[in-house]
Amino acid sequence: MGQYVKKVEELLVFERAYKISLDIHKISLELPKIEQYALADQIRRASKSICANLAEGFTKQVGSKKEFRNYILMSMGSSDEMRIWIKYCKDLAYFTEEQSTTFIQEYQEISKMLKSLYNSVSRQA
Repeated sequence: MGQYVKKVEELLVFERAYKISLDIHKISLELPKIEQYALADQIRRASKSICANLAEGFTKQVGSKKEFRNYILMSMGSSDEMRIWIKYCKDLAYFTEEQSTTFIQEYQEISKMLKSLYNSVSRQA
């Protein structure tokens, strides 16, 4: 992460996580009614928590790089969690094979980017 990043929205990983969270939100609304308060709600919350944790940690890094790293780790956990929820959605025939593959690949890339950000922040500490 460069020293010139002034807000979390400037991070490419945030941008990608935000975009896919919008896609996940929209598609989750199409899940059966019985899933709206369980699986659909869970994938909406997990996908959005990546961005929320990045934003909170980014602000708190003023006081502590270690704290920012902890929030990045939480974002990584949510990104990896999303891969499991997507697998459930595919296996329950809520998502197509193509949708599942696309989502899983994007979350794998987001996880890699988060790991890189974590390492970058660790070097700055």
